[in-house]
Amino acid sequence: MTDRYDVVIVGGGIHGVGVAQAAAAGGHTTLLIEQDALAGGTSSRSSKLIHGGLRYLESGRIGLVRESLRERALLLRLAPELVHLRSFYFPIYRATRRRPWQVRAGLSLYAALGGMSDNMRFQRVRRDDWSGLDGLNTDGLQVVFRYRDAQTDDAELTRAVMRSAESLGAMLAMPASFKAAKLTRDGAEIEYEKGGVEHTCETRVLINAAGPWSRSVLDRIEPAPTGCAVELVQGAHLVVRGAIESGIYYVEAARDGRAVFVMPWQGNTLVGTTETPFKGDPADVRVLPGEEQYLTEVLHAHFPRFAREPIIDSFAGLRVLPVGRDTTFKRSRETVLHPDRARRPRLLTLYGGKLTTYRSTAEKVMKLVASSLPDRKPAADTRMLELTAS
Repeated sequence: MTDRYDVVIVGGGIHGVGVAQAAAAGGHTTLLIEQDALAGGTSSRSSKLIHGGLRYLESGRIGLVRESLRERALLLRLAPELVHLRSFYFPIYRATRRRPWQVRAGLSLYAALGGMSDNMRFQRVRRDDWSGLDGLNTDGLQVVFRYRDAQTDDAELTRAVMRSAESLGAMLAMPASFKAAKLTRDGAEIEYEKGGVEHTCETRVLINAAGPWSRSVLDRIEPAPTGCAVELVQGAHLVVRGAIESGIYYVEAARDGRAVFVMPWQGNTLVGTTETPFKGDPADVRVLPGEEQYLTEVLHAHFPRFAREPIIDSFAGLRVLPVGRDTTFKRSRETVLHPDRARRPRLLTLYGGKLTTYRSTAEKVMKLVASSLPDRKPAADTRMLELTAS
């Protein structure tokens, strides 16, 4: 007997589990197929931030920042064990490309987009207090601004969302390999392997949330679907021995003006990230020597005391970005949702996206495929579902 589902999702990253939660909350029968482990790829290799994206204001992504700040506020309420407010410090030196008035203007707009709530307030750190900023280099330092954003354990958050989905009836096949799919008039027939056993199922809608592996998934679907023009960009992070304690630092790389975060992480210090074009198998992504040197330069320039501390770990994740003329730093982080057809889609592929906005992205996915799904009695509202640590 062939299993039948309303929604089948391929990929157990944050967007895949978010769609699973939204589908199950809508009362739909749901299956998620994950090849290895939840958050086994990019969703465990991010910068661990739940934030509005202050730097996105520079490229005019007002809507994305507003949406992200709204989702940040929601996650602070729904997942207090997993998402925590942190102090962020933005130091500005004589050589910093962003001038104090520009940063102040950006922070003012950021606060306005966040509704001017208490946790959106920012301030200028008094010069007398600079000595308490984790050994921050004060040579040429002009101003330090303090504001607030949030931090999380990205892998644990992903697992918590999947637990929520499962509590609503969603099924998880893991580890399981997606083998093939055939699009039919009203859905798709799917083949996957779990525990050495071949399985088949039918679904009204197939969601491709495989992230860097999304092209590989599309290549296994008949008839061959179209895809978006995207490229993979890797972001590297270093974990350095020694703790940053006062908060998270938003610093500027002298080499190219990019924003880099220096933050506390599991008793040590996390530094990231980079943006390097990637070609090849997503499973082979590694921190490159040039990326290590770049991040080390930024860390040592701002915190000279770390020059004596070793790198104890490193990791790199892959972003899926739309092809464009802008540099990757300026490229849009908004999720692209690509259905196989405008009316009654059978297949939808997610490209890109932010950790912070996974829930609202899943909500958009379900609205886009609603015409393909049967009417069901909703089981819950994802805006009300609490998430807890394991």
